Amino acid sequence: MSSLAIEVNVAKVQQVVVTEDTLSVDLDDGRTISVPLAWYPRLVNGTPAERNNWRLIGCGEGIHWPELDEDISVENMIFGKASGESGQSLKRWLDRRAL
Repeated sequence: MSSLAIEVNVAKVQQVVVTEDTLSVDLDDGRTISVPLAWYPRLVNGTPAERNNWRLIGCGEGIHWPELDEDISVENMIFGKASGESGQSLKRWLDRRAL
């Protein structure tokens, strides 16, 4: 029996741009990846200032928005994985923001 091992080298984030409807990242391998902002409800519900306050995590393998408590990995963006946050969790977060 043989097995196939695939090594994935995830590119690192160089730059992040968040618009009203898109999250785009420039990667160190020359690619730019854009995904719908709707995939990340916390970003959608953040202010422009909150969405633009990000930092790289994991040596550029992901992005963290401290005011929104959101982390997004390059790998998930590449593989088209939207936020896995439940509706109930998002509602609790939105309720806390309203206080």
